[in-house]
Amino acid sequence: MNQPLVLVTGATGFVGEAVVFKLLIDRVFTPLASVRSQSRLSGLCKTLYWDMNSSDIGFSLEGIHAIVHCAARVHVMDETAADALAEFRKINVISTLNLARNAARSGVRRFIYISSIKVNGESTHPGHPFTPVLNSVPQDPYGLSKFEAEQGLRKISIDTGMELVIIRPPLVYGPGVKANFLSMMNWLDREVPLPFGAIHNQRSLVFIENLVDLIVTCISHPSAKGHVLMVSDGADISTSQLLGLMSRALGKKSRLIPIPVALLKLAGFLTKRRDLTQRLCSSLQVDISETCSLLGWTPPITRELAFRRSALHFKDNRKA
Repeated sequence: MNQPLVLVTGATGFVGEAVVFKLLIDRVFTPLASVRSQSRLSGLCKTLYWDMNSSDIGFSLEGIHAIVHCAARVHVMDETAADALAEFRKINVISTLNLARNAARSGVRRFIYISSIKVNGESTHPGHPFTPVLNSVPQDPYGLSKFEAEQGLRKISIDTGMELVIIRPPLVYGPGVKANFLSMMNWLDREVPLPFGAIHNQRSLVFIENLVDLIVTCISHPSAKGHVLMVSDGADISTSQLLGLMSRALGKKSRLIPIPVALLKLAGFLTKRRDLTQRLCSSLQVDISETCSLLGWTPPITRELAFRRSALHFKDNRKA
């Protein structure tokens, strides 16, 4: 019996590639990898080239059971585009909805959209984590583009009957992570003194294997359709705790200096790094109780094991 086909877009990215590897290991579904460039997945599964700037997908969606849409123009700390919202909309809204319309016409049963916690906002107040219910429209260009894509996908789902699942991850980390999380691990590995010892916020993170486990669960779980699902490791952590635990996982001494948060925020303002300071000092929590109860799901990897796996990969691949 042939395994149902699942198309994974953005398969050269951190999340998309991990989804493809999980599908290859589980052997319940046959993955098709949509890529924008040469990929190490070549030879492991069928790869399809997709230029998201083009209105033509370039390949048929006939016979595909489900799509996991990870491809996106991602949020960056130092945006250089003159009209950032327009650039985000080209990829995250227009291309996404074009793919979904083609999918519905081709008989794709389920469309799983990897959105972002930025649809909810930038921070939370203590004891008030984000839920699937939105209290306001996001102002950040990236978050707004993801919100508009969610709205468009809902309409397509209603009009066509194609099942829709939306997942809003917070910061994703794990072996092979890039950007700020990798920079943090480099600082800790060099035992650089860091002024973050007095930050007592609470932030939700999600280990890549936990996120991928939820994504793959949603491919066939009957209760997932039509829902917005929040995801995290299920155990929130402060910036100071994060740095201390990761230092220990790396086998390094933690060198955290307890600088008052007010001074850190002032420094961020003066150095035009307000966004980074916001992430380090503020809280951002998500409530995954509805996801867990709806799907009978719990994050399979504990935070301690997640940190150990992340640190081991970093040490095995760091530059001398």
